[in-house]
Amino acid sequence: MDVLDLEIVSRVLAGLVFGALIGFERQWRGRAAGIRTNALVCLGAALFTSAGALMVPEGMGYGDPSRVAAQVVSGIGFLGAGVIMKHGAAVSGINTAATLWASAAVGTLAGAGLMWLAALGSVLVMGANMLLRPVASLLDGRETAPEARESMGTEYTFEVRCMRDDELVIRDIVFDAVHRPGFVVRSISSTDQPGDIVVVSATVFTLSRDDENIEDALAQLLSMPEVLGIRWEAESVESGD
Repeated sequence: MDVLDLEIVSRVLAGLVFGALIGFERQWRGRAAGIRTNALVCLGAALFTSAGALMVPEGMGYGDPSRVAAQVVSGIGFLGAGVIMKHGAAVSGINTAATLWASAAVGTLAGAGLMWLAALGSVLVMGANMLLRPVASLLDGRETAPEARESMGTEYTFEVRCMRDDELVIRDIVFDAVHRPGFVVRSISSTDQPGDIVVVSATVFTLSRDDENIEDALAQLLSMPEVLGIRWEAESVESGD
């Protein structure tokens, strides 16, 4: 492996690390696109950009490597469309889609060898998602017009404990239980616990708070012998998050 190969490997690994850092905040917040998605987006962008930089000097293509970066920007659109959901007048997942778009930009910078700018970009993306949230909440707390208040909603987070052997069945049942009219399932994940226990977590968004409907869905789950316990909480959030 020569010096050029080592440099390309370092660029690709940097893209993977930067993407994972950006995705950490998203997964911590329970968003659909977390560590793996952002890491893969950033890694893919770094791979494409590195490949474009290698092809031109070796006579494998024409034009400049920036054309590859332009295609990365265009191609990331299908992922963004996959996380944006429209419910009535409200749209959810916009921030997640924007984060994926920014992850691709960070990966492109890493693939081009601009490590300091890629590192700065990943820090700024994380900072925008974490530090600007209180500012947005403060602005949302002021008196607003009725149409502006429609962008607020309630996010429910559930944790269902079950045995490892029942995980797949419980995941399907949890999805069916919370997939009701007026509710948007944002994410479902599983976490291993000691003693062959698994915690199935689900995040659901609705424009209007409806604890009674949620409790009815959870009551059905509690009646199942496979369910060891359930915990849930509600939080007012922006529908565009």
